Order: sequence, then C-alpha cells, then structure tokens
Amino acid sequence: MSITRWRPFGEVMSMQREFNRLFDNLLQGQDDASDYHGVWKPDVDIKEKADEIIITAELPGMKKEDIKLTIHDNVLQICGEKKREAEEKDESYHRVERIYGSFSRTFTLPSLVEASKIEALFKDGILQITLPKSEKAKPKEIDIKMS
Repeated sequence: MSITRWRPFGEVMSMQREFNRLFDNLLQGQDDASDYHGVWKPDVDIKEKADEIIITAELPGMKKEDIKLTIHDNVLQICGEKKREAEEKDESYHRVERIYGSFSRTFTLPSLVEASKIEALFKDGILQITLPKSEKAKPKEIDIKMS
C-alpha cells in the first residue's frame, strides 16, 4: 500500500475549474469562442462632469434608424439591431466573425438629468449621448455667515 498525500483544496480547485469551463461553454453556446455568433453588446464609456454625463457607445456598421434611445425613471436604455447583409446564392463564406442581431443596454444614471435637454449625436459608428444634470443634482456652495 502506497502513501498518498491528501490535498482537499486540490480537489475543490479542480472542481472549480471544471465548473468555470462548463459555465463558459454554456454562456458562449459552443466550445470554440471564435465560432460564437448571436448576442452582442456594444462597448460603452461613461464619464461624468460637473454639469453633465456623457455616454459614448461604439456601434460600427449601424445606421441611425436602427438605434433607439429611451429614458425613464433615471434609467437610460440604448437598443437596436445590427442587420446582416443579404447573402447571395452563389457565394460561400469561409469565415464569419462579425456579430449581428439585436442588443439592449440599460444604465442607471448616477445623478438626476434634465430629460428634455438630452442630446444624441451619431457619427462614424460612434453614438455620443450628452445628459445635462438637473439643478437639483448639481453641487451647491453654501455661504457661511459670521455671528
């Protein structure tokens, strides 16, 4: 009989790696991530200034008509659909890596905004949304009086 060192955490870590692999494959839908097509979400930057919040989203290959913006209860929603070009019957693809389909992103804004003054600009596949802060959300300086 040989003596083997028992490593309880080794078994737990092995199980953790296996669970991670299973969930990654489940979320991707396939074992090879390069073959994954379907769900996509545009990359977004959010920056806050004293007077406004600016959200910039990358939407390459999309048209203005395919994007919808809504705001309700201080939650901004960007949704749309990136449509695939029509396939010709005499063409055959060797590789398709671009992702198409619908997307929806929602953002709870860190401050109250003036919904009536929101501006959105779409140029060269970049959507920039400027959300002016309401007067209630802006910091106010309080004068100190002497007594």
